[in-house]
Amino acid sequence: MARLDPERTRHLIVDRDGVLNEEPADGGYVREPEAFRWVPGALDALARLHAAGVRVSVATNQAGVGRGVLSLADLERVHARMTRDAAAAGGAIDAIFCCTHAPTDGCACRKPAPGLVTQAIHASGIDARDTLLVGDDHRDLEAGRGAGIAVALVRTGKGRATERALAEPRPPVFDSLAALAAAVAGGAP
Repeated sequence: MARLDPERTRHLIVDRDGVLNEEPADGGYVREPEAFRWVPGALDALARLHAAGVRVSVATNQAGVGRGVLSLADLERVHARMTRDAAAAGGAIDAIFCCTHAPTDGCACRKPAPGLVTQAIHASGIDARDTLLVGDDHRDLEAGRGAGIAVALVRTGKGRATERALAEPRPPVFDSLAALAAAVAGGAP
């Protein structure tokens, strides 16, 4: 299994909901740009990673499209806002990979399958050994491990519940993306 090596990390694959943004209180979907709420410290983390030359890809399941709850155009507007906010804060989201299938579609891209993660690795041009996936859910960790890369868990979003349920081997756990960015890129979280 790949291990976290902060000095070697050049590509970070980040889950969206619960890591970058707060999940809606009703458990639903972020359907419009105005509903996207950043996790505290996430924008600073993206700026720190960008300054350190770490490429950031987002890999996210967005079954709301496949279920007809939001349109692909709605999702693209949400992601455009997310990308603009990151750039305005001095960070960058270099690529976004989405599975828009419903869970019953049986695709190879929906996490916990490794499809989105392998797409992100290949598109980055950065070796898998230099790539780290960070998420808040078992699905994220399983997808990263299935793609053969190092994984880390954050306690935001579903992270605290996921941490309690973790079996061995346990991945590194960070309070937030900001804490992980400090480990990877240096500086205080």
